[in-house]
Amino acid sequence: MNDQARSDTAAEVSDEEIFTGHEGGKLSVTANAPISHARDLSIAYTPGVAKVSRAIAEDAALAERYTWADRLVAVVSDGTAVLGLGDIGASASLPVMEGKSVLFKSFAGLNSIPLVLDTTDVDEIVETLVRLRPSFGAVNLEDISAPRCFELEDKVKQALDCPVMHDDQHGTAIVVLAALRGANMVLDRAVADQRVVISGAGAAGVACARILQAAGAGDVTVLDSKGIIHPGRAGLNPIKEELAGTTNKSGLRGGLAEAINGADVFIGLSSATIEEDLLATMADDSIVFALSNPDPEVHPDVAARYASVVATGRSDFPNQINNVLAFPGVFRGALDAGARAITENMKLAAADAIASVAADNLAADHIVPSPLDSRVAPEVAAAVAKAAAADGVTK
Repeated sequence: MNDQARSDTAAEVSDEEIFTGHEGGKLSVTANAPISHARDLSIAYTPGVAKVSRAIAEDAALAERYTWADRLVAVVSDGTAVLGLGDIGASASLPVMEGKSVLFKSFAGLNSIPLVLDTTDVDEIVETLVRLRPSFGAVNLEDISAPRCFELEDKVKQALDCPVMHDDQHGTAIVVLAALRGANMVLDRAVADQRVVISGAGAAGVACARILQAAGAGDVTVLDSKGIIHPGRAGLNPIKEELAGTTNKSGLRGGLAEAINGADVFIGLSSATIEEDLLATMADDSIVFALSNPDPEVHPDVAARYASVVATGRSDFPNQINNVLAFPGVFRGALDAGARAITENMKLAAADAIASVAADNLAADHIVPSPLDSRVAPEVAAAVAKAAAADGVTK
């Protein structure tokens, strides 16, 4: 895509269009059947509905058939880490959560409801979701700051008997792995032979490190704002302590210059920038995923001077790493299978499914499918459902 095409793409949407598109919110509730006659009213509401409520009171499992709860995803945020905007609060996060609900419906046919909570206390959020549990079938945690997000996800998973996933962690990780699989197919490389550098140890960075290790990456080195995470480094929180014990097999010390020298893959998940001369020190046929939004860690055109495959999080460049490739299909597959949880194998299966769709038209500038590719969510859902059954987490 040339500069003029990128400019045209960016110019297509004006501020007026954006605000008009959000006016009154982006969601509404519609009835599955019209109420045109008194008979319709008697079926949908009183007295007919009482029969259904009595039946559910006698057998709670009937709620899965006679309510929408079993197919409803709660999109939950406290507004503390919204996109690139940071801690903007619950109300300001609501347009984003409404947007997630639109994507669930558009790409996976799933109903969802945004729930923004006016608290940042982990236990209060968990208690709220426990009390609301009869109303939904799955929880998509969204835009919650690290390291609280790790504790929150763990506690919600322990408290609820339904699929729970923090999309900023695992949705990103799934698509990054899918993209790396695609890039490696183009380059005829194997992830087991690669040294991967991840800049950023927040929600996405930690999850990417974990899924790449699960996928057999040769060596993963993670950096935060203070440099390479390694055993014995002062000031590490428990999550980073865990990373220090499982990553950086090469025993590197220092900062980005030391980490990226000779690396095969760079994954940017922070606001840090990469100097051009550092890219020149990477291995031949390197891969650069500069995913910070809206400004990538390095401009894709600059990265392309040194790397054989480049991806960003932006829609105006090739190879967009977009979570919408993952989360609609992951939740659809989990709910289709009646899964009680989302396992590591389900995430790996989702990544493989995304990569398989891209494989039909694979190229250096097409390592993942378009977010608008209608094949993606069904393929991901089917793969996730199969993995859920294999893992024995179905009802």
